[in-house]
Order: sequence, then C-alpha cells, then structure tokens
Amino acid sequence: MSIFNIRSRILIKNLGKGILSLAVIIIGYYFVQKYTHFDQFLENISRWPLLVYGVFTASEVIFGIIPPELFMIWSIKHGIFETYVANVALLAIISYSAGVLGYYIGSQLRGVEFFKPIFDKYIRKYRNILNRYGGFLIIIGAITPVPFSAICMLVGATKFNFSRFLLISSTRFLRFAAYSVAIYYF
Repeated sequence: MSIFNIRSRILIKNLGKGILSLAVIIIGYYFVQKYTHFDQFLENISRWPLLVYGVFTASEVIFGIIPPELFMIWSIKHGIFETYVANVALLAIISYSAGVLGYYIGSQLRGVEFFKPIFDKYIRKYRNILNRYGGFLIIIGAITPVPFSAICMLVGATKFNFSRFLLISSTRFLRFAAYSVAIYYF
C-alpha cells in the first residue's frame, strides 16, 4: 500500500470523526437547549466574555480539552464582538497561537533534564519519520479532533522547520471556518 493511500485513509478517518463529533455537539446542543435552561446559563456566562476566552485559551494550550465547537456555539449570541464571524476569527487566532505556543513548549522541553531520557528514547528514534511526515501530522491535528496542541508540541520537539510549521498549521483556520458555518446554519 502506498504512503498516499495510508495518508488518505488516516485523513478521511479523522475527518469522519470530526464531522461525527460536530454532529453530536450540534444535536446535543439542540436537546440540551430544548429541555434545560442552557440558554440562561449561556446568558449568565456572557457577562464575562474574557473569562470564557481565557478558558478557551487554557483548553487549547492544554491539549484541547474542550471542543472549540462549544465556544463557537457560545459566540453566536455572545462574545466581545458584535458579529459571529469576528468572534470565531478571534477563537481561531487563539487556537492557532496556542499551537505556536505548543511548538515552542515542545522545542524547549528537549533541554529539560527531566524530559531528556524520554526525548532521547522516543523522539530521537522517530525524529526522521516525524520530520518527514510532520507536515501531514500538523494538518491532521489542525482540521480534525486530534489534539492540535499536542501535535504541535511533538513536531516542536523534533525541531521541525518553524517557517514550514507556521504555514502548514494555518490550516487550523480552515477547520474554524468550516465548522463555524455548519454551526451557524444548524
């Protein structure tokens, strides 16, 4: 099996997971909104949009614990900007920046004595593979539910070319654009 077929299967599999998770979030939001006072909860937390953006930032830096789609749903009616597009753009910039920070953290952890044995054992062993296919991994992390920040840390630890990383990781904006459109219309 060629590497292109393997890459395609991995990408399609993870995109499918992404679409499925988006559908679950949208359907779940519909039912939670219909049968609870969730809109009132959103209205209450909308008083502190900077706190919400802070939680999103922390989540994105710490391996994407909370799905960004939940923040997109929140930003339809709330946020610091008047328009949904501006709020989602801010979320996308925060997410992209968290990935860049993840890259930096990964590149710096290599020098920490505590992590040195881990890097020597695992990262060095797979460094050539990660440098060869790191761009593909970044794309997978950027557009699918795979934790983007974790992938960024991993490629940062392998000293993946930073300029190339910045360019490839900008595909993160495509995920935010596509998912925000789907959320807005559903």
